[in-house]
Formats: sequence, structure tokens, C-alpha cells
Amino acid sequence: MLRIIPVEDAEEPYRAPDLGWNGVFGDLILNALTHEGAPGDLRAEQGLATQVLICLMTDRRVEASELRDGDENRGWVGDSFDMMDGETPLGSRLWLLRRSALYPGIEVKAEDYAREALQPLIDQGAASRVDVTATANHSANRLDLAVTVYGRNGTEAYSSKFELLWRQIDGVANPLTR
Repeated sequence: MLRIIPVEDAEEPYRAPDLGWNGVFGDLILNALTHEGAPGDLRAEQGLATQVLICLMTDRRVEASELRDGDENRGWVGDSFDMMDGETPLGSRLWLLRRSALYPGIEVKAEDYAREALQPLIDQGAASRVDVTATANHSANRLDLAVTVYGRNGTEAYSSKFELLWRQIDGVANPLTR
């Protein structure tokens, strides 16, 4: 997880640019050309939403024992050897579910993976708690994931739903598209 630390207290802390997610890929968001302070610059107004996207939609590196035959490990290779004390690997293990069928109990696994991925937001003090609910929709061959993040003061700061789709039996072809 990226940690932003201001160099000097007098300076405004760096704010990471916002990411947008269209169900297939994420991309940086730009300010409109009519923006008052930074026309055409990278938008940096939705820091928490961007962190949630990074936490959930980045594939986390896993132990070799978690991989099935033929699976290739994903995630940032640096997470396997360049971790500082107190750091956790970046991303989620949701990608491990993409080749799974919608079996009974998959919701519990998806919720566990999402909570694990979002825990750094709590550990770093950006959020007080996270609620995650997964619902299998067998007729649509889809797993829905609802995420709500509560700010430091305990009020809802972010809420969104994500779809994890199984387009084929093994779920390999574009599993996150609509």
C-alpha cells in the first residue's frame, strides 16, 4: 500500500491522482479544461475511492501453495522480497476466484479476500471500518461485491458495488467485464 508522507509540515501533502474503473480497466482521471485551479491536470479529489480501487483491483502476489496447476503468480514481484516492517502486500486475492465456479460458499471467500485487501486502509488510519458483502447471482453467472468504507469519524465515506463475472466455465475470458 502506498503511504504518502509530507516532506515538511508547512507544505501541502501530496495527493495521489484519482483512478476511474469502467469494469475492465482503471485509468487516471483528468480535470476538465474549465477547472479553476488545475485545468487539464490529474484530478486528486477522491483519494479514498482511488485507494479502494487499488486495493481491490490490483492482483496480490500469493504463496505458491495457493496456486492451482498451470496458474502463474500475479502481483508486484517486489511484494515477495522487498517488504518493510509493518507493510502488507498490495492488492487482493480476488483474482484466484476467476477460474472457480460459483460454488456454495464462494461469497465467504470473496468477502475474506476483499476485507484482507482493504485492511491497510484501517491500519493506516484512513478508515475506521469496512463492510463487505458478496452475493452470488447464479442465473447471471455473477458474483456481486458491495463495499462500504467508514471514515475516521465513523460515518460512511465510500460505498460502491463491483461485479465479478464468470463468462466461461473457467472464468478466464474477461472476468471483470460487464
